[in-house]
Amino acid sequence: MIITLENDQDKLQISEELERLLTAGLNVVAGMHGLSEQTEVDITIVDDEEIHMLNRDYRNVDRPTDVLSFALDEESAEEPELLGGPEEHLLGDIIISAETAFRQAEEFGHGLEREIVYLAVHGLLHLLGYDHMTDEDKTVMRAKEEEALREIRLSEEFLVH
Repeated sequence: MIITLENDQDKLQISEELERLLTAGLNVVAGMHGLSEQTEVDITIVDDEEIHMLNRDYRNVDRPTDVLSFALDEESAEEPELLGGPEEHLLGDIIISAETAFRQAEEFGHGLEREIVYLAVHGLLHLLGYDHMTDEDKTVMRAKEEEALREIRLSEEFLVH
């Protein structure tokens, strides 16, 4: 999987370890779903102000949130086809608020790295079609999240309280 990470905020430092864990967590989800190595996802870390604007403009929800996923449908894009080029597939964008992640990490009693990786995994699962609107869907999605986090030793069972 091709993962690009952009840090568009200056409230929290994004460590190399966090980048490594993000990449590992997303690659676990990619492997669970048989995604090709040419599947691309873009992660952008922003502040509450930026995610608030995006949430308001795209979802009509006038408040900050922790993570937003924007799926991209390349099939309907009118881009020229590159003959003989790599078969890259841009799955979409995941936007994470560092400030909200920090507050949630404190609230839930686990580290910032775990919270941001969880939000990225959650966002990728949304891009893959998972949702949590019904209790049944929520149960399935939560199980997939924990399965991915378990692989990189960030699931609940590995957290020290």
